[in-house]
Amino acid sequence: MSNSWVLSAENLSQCFREGPQAIDVLRGVSFHIERGECVAIVGRSGSGKTTLLHLLGGLEQPSQGVVQLLGEPFSHASEAKRSQLRNRHVGFVYQLHHLLPEFTARENVALPCVIGGLSVREAQQRADDLLARVGLADRGGHTPAQLSGGERQRVALARALVTQPAVVLADEPTGNLDRDTAEQIHDLILSLNKDLETSFVIVTHEERLASLMDRRLRLEQGQLVTSE
Repeated sequence: MSNSWVLSAENLSQCFREGPQAIDVLRGVSFHIERGECVAIVGRSGSGKTTLLHLLGGLEQPSQGVVQLLGEPFSHASEAKRSQLRNRHVGFVYQLHHLLPEFTARENVALPCVIGGLSVREAQQRADDLLARVGLADRGGHTPAQLSGGERQRVALARALVTQPAVVLADEPTGNLDRDTAEQIHDLILSLNKDLETSFVIVTHEERLASLMDRRLRLEQGQLVTSE
């Protein structure tokens, strides 16, 4: 594996069964994500985009094929090992922010570091640094209910980056935002990618966001048909 690859997918297939029927969601997908690269995964609904993202993040195991993360076998590691690698090296952002409502923005961002073994003080310092980077230096003490939709998604971005991961996986990260707010988040993602040299892999239907990426992977009926 190249030293510049953070993620490597080799011949990934995923098959689910509904009674006697087998449904092939992904069929033989292979590609690599370079260090510091921004990649969009595009395609129609049902083409396998979210399933692919789950396999890349070790949230599911493939029926066939292998995912490697920073040169280490990832998809076929034990659940404990996958959890450890996810916490250290992978950040996640979803269409819905999934922030804990009873926690402040600072506490939500700091939580992955605390789970990873950092002291509360160091975790909160990292959280404050990331909140400042995403333009929320004065909002760390607010709960999600006290933040706008765009602010909540900025907190989710900060949380994804707080462990200093090699790659952030994002599933429609601006799908629930109005156009102007979505464009602000798009620009923020590009800025964070450049400043932190963190790779981003983003499932999106938004043409503007896809056009800003270094590369687009297009799925059709579970197969990778183009890499643009």
